[in-house]
Amino acid sequence: MTLSCSYRLEPTLLLTVCLLLLNGGGIDASAGFIKSPMSQVRLSGDSVELHCEAVGQPIPEIQWWFEANEPNDTFDQLWDGARQDRIQINATYNMHATSAIYVASLRVEDSGTYECRVSNDPDRNHLWKTPKVKWIRSQANVIVIEYPEVFTGPSHFVSGTHAMLFCNITAPPSNITGHTWKKGEKILQEDGGSDLITTYKLAQVNADTSGSYDCYFMTDPPLKGTIEVSVSPHVVAYKPSEHGNEGDVGVMTCKSKSYPPVENWNWYKESDGTNEPILNGTGDHFLINSNGTKTELRIASLNMETDQGTYICNGTNSFGSGGATVSLRVRSRFAALWPFLGIVAEVLVLVTIIFIYEKRRKPDEIPDEDDGGAAPLKSNAGTDHKEENVRQRNSTEH
Repeated sequence: MTLSCSYRLEPTLLLTVCLLLLNGGGIDASAGFIKSPMSQVRLSGDSVELHCEAVGQPIPEIQWWFEANEPNDTFDQLWDGARQDRIQINATYNMHATSAIYVASLRVEDSGTYECRVSNDPDRNHLWKTPKVKWIRSQANVIVIEYPEVFTGPSHFVSGTHAMLFCNITAPPSNITGHTWKKGEKILQEDGGSDLITTYKLAQVNADTSGSYDCYFMTDPPLKGTIEVSVSPHVVAYKPSEHGNEGDVGVMTCKSKSYPPVENWNWYKESDGTNEPILNGTGDHFLINSNGTKTELRIASLNMETDQGTYICNGTNSFGSGGATVSLRVRSRFAALWPFLGIVAEVLVLVTIIFIYEKRRKPDEIPDEDDGGAAPLKSNAGTDHKEENVRQRNSTEH
């Protein structure tokens, strides 16, 4: 029976589909590689990972073997956990076989030939039967080079001064094609030079510039040197003063971003010219939470008489210590009412002033409209005045 696979598929998927078709037709398909391990060069102390994938029906088994570069040495099978747990082997068998071998903390003696062996013959592991199909093999060479020594400096730094960091290598594994300086993941400086020495200038050594600096020589494989710019802790208070109401929880925080991190944090309270240490968990009243960059003091149920005052946080590392002060003010539990009471008092004063003013504007006596005797009476006073004036004019004419 003849079967053909001419579908236009991705090569790995195409081979898998073809094998399934062959198996569906009652034909066993021998194992074949779809991914082989690649040779690599590594430095001592690094790690290496090799991958191997194969297809076949039934799904093949993958084994890893190793042969050192020593004369008369032979292949030995590798197992997960070998070489003092420095070897890890992971494999999956789903549609096709996949396996990866990982070797950590490489040593020079790890150099050699790593072989991926694949077979799906049912008798492949039989003790006395010879398998019909031999194991197929794919090899990769791993060369482990002794890590060249990278000289770095300086080893001591003074806060407030400038510093010139340098890395120097005497025996690179290959030609140098450039240099790179990093602090963490941030690239600080790059060049394409081939010098055996590279430098980076710090304008000033302080808490902001302290940290771990890495210099890289672009060789095959790349080389790295590390310089630690270390200073004593530069401690600052998150807030120089804190306020809290009586009965509430008071929180004070100090932090330091200097390198190396703070190893020990301590809190004190000023009392009569002396600093009294505060112990974590004292009477369930004080609680201190600290890490390498921050410390926090919590005071439960603030008391105006005993908790108010000045507190000191102090951080120490192997290069010295630093501290900061926090002023804590505790207000009465009724302090929040004072603004409201002040507004009420202002309103009462204003109402009183308006009442007095209106009172003084009113006349002393106001006639009662219902009192008939107080009403003016009609009279002929106007007529009498006219008649009297006429009589006076007549008598004058005569």
